[in-house]
Amino acid sequence: MFVWQYIQEEWKALHPTTRRIMMARAFRSLGQGALVVDLTLYLKALQWTGFHIGWVLSLAGIVGAVLSLWVGISSDRMRRKPFLLVYECITLVCSLLAFITAQPLLLTIVIVIAGFGRGANGAAGPFSPVEQAWLAEEVQPEKRGKVYSWNTAMGFIGMGIGAVLAIFPAFVQHHTLTLQYGFLVKADAYRPLFLIVTVANLCNLYLLFSAKENYNGKIVRAAHLQEKPIRQQENKMLAGLFFLNIFNGMGIGLTGPLIAYWFAIKFGKGPAEIAPMMAITFFITGIAAIITGNISERKGIVTTVVYARALGLLLLLLLPLVPFFWIAALLYILRSALNRGSVGARQALTVGLVRNERRGLATSLNAVSMQIPQSAGPSISGWLFSAGSLGLPFYVGAACQAIYLVLYSRFFKKQNLPAKQPA
Repeated sequence: MFVWQYIQEEWKALHPTTRRIMMARAFRSLGQGALVVDLTLYLKALQWTGFHIGWVLSLAGIVGAVLSLWVGISSDRMRRKPFLLVYECITLVCSLLAFITAQPLLLTIVIVIAGFGRGANGAAGPFSPVEQAWLAEEVQPEKRGKVYSWNTAMGFIGMGIGAVLAIFPAFVQHHTLTLQYGFLVKADAYRPLFLIVTVANLCNLYLLFSAKENYNGKIVRAAHLQEKPIRQQENKMLAGLFFLNIFNGMGIGLTGPLIAYWFAIKFGKGPAEIAPMMAITFFITGIAAIITGNISERKGIVTTVVYARALGLLLLLLLPLVPFFWIAALLYILRSALNRGSVGARQALTVGLVRNERRGLATSLNAVSMQIPQSAGPSISGWLFSAGSLGLPFYVGAACQAIYLVLYSRFFKKQNLPAKQPA
């Protein structure tokens, strides 16, 4: 009862625009949660190879990275709201096309454009820099660690619900003869999941269209002696973030996008077993994100991120060694909670590195520096999985994340504690 009252009070304290952006993330995450479980299994049912699946996901990441850089910079010069509305419309069309047809070329194009199956925790794909920059508008700097973590938590909880819905194909397949759903057999049983994305897009168009935005892209800083050193310091922070994210992105790309596929080929499991595991993973990660946000408000963002991800790194090393599905599932759940529960805190640090008129640039650079190396990961791991090497991607990914953690703790140590920042 006390927890529910606390959540209600925190929610009511947020600005209405902030609440709408966060609700849009929650709706968006429903489809993402279903597809992060079932997309690779759907493509596998369509007789796609591991390399082909990995290649498509890699291409989607590269296209998303290039687009996010343009979107972030453009939103600094214009407004943020129109970009998110365009994103919802694009994803709406792609979801309908994916539901209608499984033609390989068209399905590839749809996956690449919409970024289906990448599990973005409710983020707006390549348009997520706009979402993060807009979210910071009505949030005090010292509260961003908590608010961004709560935003991340809503995405994970929504993905958990979506992952539960991902059991649907297995249910339909099991009851096909009994229920006589003749049009829902084998690979076709997965296609209705794309309609979850369609409904979520429609809800988000209503939420975001009604939200208010104060930023108009016309902020002009008065020329004074401090402007040049401030901008130089911001550029230094952004360059460091870009460099560090190369290691983080590669580490994530080698293990994250194909994790459901890895469970399927290593343990011979399908959506009936993988979907509940992923649902539990997202729910617990959402709770971990809330806890992480509250801890970061007291201990500082950098300290919280480093300790949580260091523990997650140890679990990543153990994951490919275990011989049983339920043990691997438990390790994956705990590792996700520790590793991905800090996403919101890291986003809060990113938007705090610069002033308002450069937040689109900062968040887009953060996305690009993650997505480009992350995009290479699925192709590499898909090829290795197809070749029978089920452990090597995890070890290489762990090495990349270890390097990232050491450098992150040193480079951003002065940004650890929440502090007042220029608007």
